[in-house]
Amino acid sequence: MFGLDQSYSAEKTLSVLKENNLSNIVELGAGLGRDTIFFAKNSIKVTALDYSQNGISIIDKKIKQLNLYSFIRTMKFDVRSSLPFKDNTVEVCYSHMLYCMALTNLELINLNNEIKRILKPGGLNIYTVRNTEDGDFKKGIHRGEDLFEIDGFIIHFFSENKINSLLDGFKNLFIEKFDEGKFPRKLYLVCNKKI
Repeated sequence: MFGLDQSYSAEKTLSVLKENNLSNIVELGAGLGRDTIFFAKNSIKVTALDYSQNGISIIDKKIKQLNLYSFIRTMKFDVRSSLPFKDNTVEVCYSHMLYCMALTNLELINLNNEIKRILKPGGLNIYTVRNTEDGDFKKGIHRGEDLFEIDGFIIHFFSENKINSLLDGFKNLFIEKFDEGKFPRKLYLVCNKKI
């Protein structure tokens, strides 16, 4: 989300994928594709979903420019709907800051349940969220729950308790704090395994 190069979370995710001999992921909320392209350049097959047609078009142009057709498939999709995959078919779901978009707690639970449905047994859900130590937390207009509108953009902030509340059907493998951007944004990188 912040910058053109791959995120720290994508680099860390790549090491997790290699350690576990995994080579196929579904990226939810792919944005402009900075992590998508990084994964593909490292021989990871990515199905990249985003609700923005503009974002998908930009990723499609990068696929063409870099000849990454065999590694990336794109799809315009809103994750508030049932995910377009069969039960128990996906190795890994990855998302960078998707969970901290303007999703309510109920929408997050529904998304998490959909991810659990499509993951194979033992599959991984790796995601990042802005945390409650972030400088923007409790700034702007409070929109209920842990949602705050800042400059017209609604952000959902996460505590470790909120992350743990989404563990139904999952076991947490790790939660790591990291910073991103010049502000900097304070984030958690979460890796959960389907049980």
